[in-house]
Amino acid sequence: MTIQDESPGGLQKSETRQQGRAGLFLESIKFSHSIFALPFALAAFFMADSEETSWLLLAKIVAACVFARTAAMSFNRLADARIDTLNPRTSSRAVAAGDLSRTFMAGATITACCLFALCCWWINDLALYLCPAALTVLLGYSYTKRFTALCHLLLGVALGLSPVGVWVAVHGEIELLPILLGLAVAFWTAGFDVIYACQDYDFDRREGLHSIPARLGLPRALLISRLFHLLAIALLVNLGLRAEYGTFYWIGTGTVAVLLVYEQSLVKPGDLSRVNLAFFTLNGIVSLVFMTSVILEKVVL
Repeated sequence: MTIQDESPGGLQKSETRQQGRAGLFLESIKFSHSIFALPFALAAFFMADSEETSWLLLAKIVAACVFARTAAMSFNRLADARIDTLNPRTSSRAVAAGDLSRTFMAGATITACCLFALCCWWINDLALYLCPAALTVLLGYSYTKRFTALCHLLLGVALGLSPVGVWVAVHGEIELLPILLGLAVAFWTAGFDVIYACQDYDFDRREGLHSIPARLGLPRALLISRLFHLLAIALLVNLGLRAEYGTFYWIGTGTVAVLLVYEQSLVKPGDLSRVNLAFFTLNGIVSLVFMTSVILEKVVL
């Protein structure tokens, strides 16, 4: 224990951290950002439209999604602790700043992985068989920026697994519609992750980390982000046509398209001041709008 730790201020700070550890952990893994992916999982649940679905199954699915994301984010904070410490933008994160220990975060990761596996076992056999592959993607993503600029797409795949997993939970098989939705989520995620990565352009280049902005520069990175979002909309259109959805779905998809166009207009190579609005606010609205449109399509019509 250092002298500073022994001071009244140090003891008070330690006590505050101890009392707020749960809140600090939830903040560290950005638990509130579950709003990005969870609505697409719920949309897939209503799309599956099986007579055997129940509120209990929905509860199992939500629990699995929460534990899967918790495992992924806990491991990400653990794996990136050294990088986060060096990056001024992320140096205040709990593990990097020493507010949460690596041991604590490792324990949280293991616990979340076990609870996710338990949920998969609780759902059905196929979900349990696919559990190791899902965890491999969810945890493995954290290392991809060390060797490939495709890390944004791999993050997208990690989030895009949720609609496919929901379909497996409801029907016990994998079909085309959830794959289309999963791909749409993957390109949507990759698009906004490229925007977010623009903030670390200088740091990533200096540290030898891989990202599309660091590899191609900001102007071309933002063009690729727009391409990813265009592909996401195209996939949602394809899904809607194949499923023969009606008015509510198309209103929702059209609104999502408008929101993504607006998101892209907020960020320019020479002006990243509105990245947080583009990343946090608008993407949360996108997922909620799409979920609402699907629910209305399936429940009202």
